[in-house]
Amino acid sequence: MPNRLANETSPYLLQHADNPVDWWPWSPEAFAEARERGVPVLLSVGYSSCHWCHVLAHESFEDETVAAYMNEHFVNIKVDREERPDVDAVYMEAVQAATGQGGWPMTVFMTADAEPFYFGTYFPPEPRQGMPSFMQVLEGVRTAWVGRPEEVAEVAQRIVRDLAGRELDYGKAGTPGPEELARALLGLTREYDAAHGGFGGAPKFPPSMVLEFLLRHHARTGSEGALQMAADTCETMARGGIYDQLGGGFARYSVDREWVIPHFEKMLYDNALLCRVYAHLWRATGSDLARRVALETADFMVRELRTDQGGFASALDADSEDPLTGEHVEGAYYAWTPAQLREALGEADGDLAALCFGVTEEGTFEHGTSVLQLPQDGPSVEADRLAGIKERLLAARGRRPAPGRDDKIVAAWNGLAIAALAECGAYFERPDLVERATEAADLLVRVHMDGRARLSRTSKDGRVGSNDGVLEDYGDVAEGFLALASVTGEGVWLEFAGFLVDLVLDRFTAEDGSLYDTAHDAEKLIRRPQDPTDTAAPSGWTAAAGALLSYAAHTGSQAHRTAAERALGVVHALGPRVPRFIGHGLSVAEALLDGPREVAVVGHPEDPALALLHRTALLGTAPGAVVAVGLPRAADGDGGEFPLLTERTLVRDLPTAYVCRHFVCARPTTDPVELAEQLGVIRP
Repeated sequence: MPNRLANETSPYLLQHADNPVDWWPWSPEAFAEARERGVPVLLSVGYSSCHWCHVLAHESFEDETVAAYMNEHFVNIKVDREERPDVDAVYMEAVQAATGQGGWPMTVFMTADAEPFYFGTYFPPEPRQGMPSFMQVLEGVRTAWVGRPEEVAEVAQRIVRDLAGRELDYGKAGTPGPEELARALLGLTREYDAAHGGFGGAPKFPPSMVLEFLLRHHARTGSEGALQMAADTCETMARGGIYDQLGGGFARYSVDREWVIPHFEKMLYDNALLCRVYAHLWRATGSDLARRVALETADFMVRELRTDQGGFASALDADSEDPLTGEHVEGAYYAWTPAQLREALGEADGDLAALCFGVTEEGTFEHGTSVLQLPQDGPSVEADRLAGIKERLLAARGRRPAPGRDDKIVAAWNGLAIAALAECGAYFERPDLVERATEAADLLVRVHMDGRARLSRTSKDGRVGSNDGVLEDYGDVAEGFLALASVTGEGVWLEFAGFLVDLVLDRFTAEDGSLYDTAHDAEKLIRRPQDPTDTAAPSGWTAAAGALLSYAAHTGSQAHRTAAERALGVVHALGPRVPRFIGHGLSVAEALLDGPREVAVVGHPEDPALALLHRTALLGTAPGAVVAVGLPRAADGDGGEFPLLTERTLVRDLPTAYVCRHFVCARPTTDPVELAEQLGVIRP
């Protein structure tokens, strides 16, 4: 019989709707039930494409004996971390503070007042490698709850006090300047893996936000070292197994430092961020590899993540069914043996593919299989032949059981995808990608945004979820809308972005200028979450700062610029110390130092010279430059939908561009080459 999760919109919660565990969604009613029964709460947090979440569910939550014990002695709450990042953040902070590590699945035991007293992640069904079994943990918590209630209460209250003492105050730190950004670059250089690209050791995650900072730092300062680190990292990732050599798109992370073996889940946020990074790398260098990867990643998102409603699904699972065993195993969809290559391609092309993609008889993955790579020392193959081999292998792979898809639409991640697809469409003259970005933006407005412009975090199948948007939703969606406005010349997207950044000021900003992850009127948790550091995606704090800064550049609003500058105090404080973990904030700081530049392009829509001038403006590498395009405005008129177009007229009746920064404007130009020079364009 289904439990209380059957009516939820989260695919992750729905995966547990038929468990024998009597799950509750996160709700006041669940805690009231725990209080009435006098039992602790077991909180289990995960997400749909999480491999070990599936393992724990199969081993323990589907076990009738374990479930019966859970139901008798606990109120059990299941949370999708992607739907409730606020709940996840608060308790993950407690887990990390107590154990020194974290991850998913996350298991937290707490009182009926939501105060945590015991934590963990994955627990096996039997004791293993020093870990107790899940049943042993349940029995131990139950024994402590019944036999030592005062001790449990004391531990819970101490943890809550400790968390409350972690409030951040960076509003008075001052805005970051050239010195802080130079020190951040030096810190990154020390942690850079010169042999394999990226930073640190295994497991190694794509450093998307740091790469964006390096590209912007190069654009502002000319630092060849910054550009080299970005370019080399992008190339090694694109040649490694973390990149899908057949279908495009990136896996979540690499389990090794060489980018060979990925954790195979594919997340929307990773691919949106990396699509944009590779597009920006092409913009800076003209790299053919960067162009190919940007477009393949964009096409992957559209082909495999786009939903019927026009938005983009959250993820593809790491696991899929092994056609030989029928078991769900990680990587079954993506790994190959030489024999499988020959079966799909024939002897000659199969052997050639094995050489091209590093597939060996021993294998680089499990059970003699290999993850496809593109080694630099591989054989030289005609482009058309290699393309044909990839097409045939992709078709053969398509006949395998496909990984599951989490069809949940997350507002923030769709904002990232909108920005990436809009820019790729403009850079590479792919209007279809701009259309897909516009359709996703339309969905967010229609489904996720209410009459007061407040965002809901998620939707599924066109049905909006019950959870409010958090700060990253407002920052990333506003960023997506601003990018779409610059690309399309449709000022309505600037207007929608304005609604969102105004709500950031009204609902998420503290008096000292620091930002909270949840609104002031959101559900009260044991601590109001507040984290300026990046995870796999930009922190809400710095995403909002970037949107505030861009909106200020578009409109001239001093209030929004001041808010952005105050929010960037956290980058002044943390950038030189932990640059790997505040890359997006460093990127926004680069834009602040450069201006950002304000570009107005005016002309008649039917004039092809306007399109050339507009594309040249979008290809400018000046960090964070904003672009407005539209009809010329007489000196006594207004700018219409774009304030930057106010009093912008044609020169010699030709399409004209105006570039301004720091209250100073360059000479209006009708020449794309001159405009490129004004914006630091390295023309591909």
